[in-house]
Amino acid sequence: MYQYKQAINDYTRAIELNPEFTKAYYNRGIAYRKLGQYKQAIKDYTRAIELNPEYADAYNNRGIAYRKLGQYKQAIKDYDRAIELNPEEAMAYYNRGSAYLMLNMIHAGCSDLKTACKLGDCKGLEFVREKGFCLMP
Repeated sequence: MYQYKQAINDYTRAIELNPEFTKAYYNRGIAYRKLGQYKQAIKDYTRAIELNPEYADAYNNRGIAYRKLGQYKQAIKDYDRAIELNPEEAMAYYNRGSAYLMLNMIHAGCSDLKTACKLGDCKGLEFVREKGFCLMP
């Protein structure tokens, strides 16, 4: 926990020195998210996106923060954009699939988890299959 608090301090200092340092906002957002400070993380990811609208990882991570707050529809919008920017990113499909499942949109969720698996990340698909979902190929 201390390392994330120290990282926040370090990234804050970097931002003070260069207010347009996109990666510092993104990384500070990660540290806030790891500490469960999702609203602050969203602010930093949003700033990183403002500075670089093509930053797929920032959309994906902002989606994670929205999902942690139970804002699944907003999370899905961010995952959609992350996938649009980087269609080969398995994690974005995994995350969007998880959000769909939380909204009880089973077919869409399973479809995304299968795509994530095809791209190399099968953990979500394996987990839901153990629970009796997404059993059809």
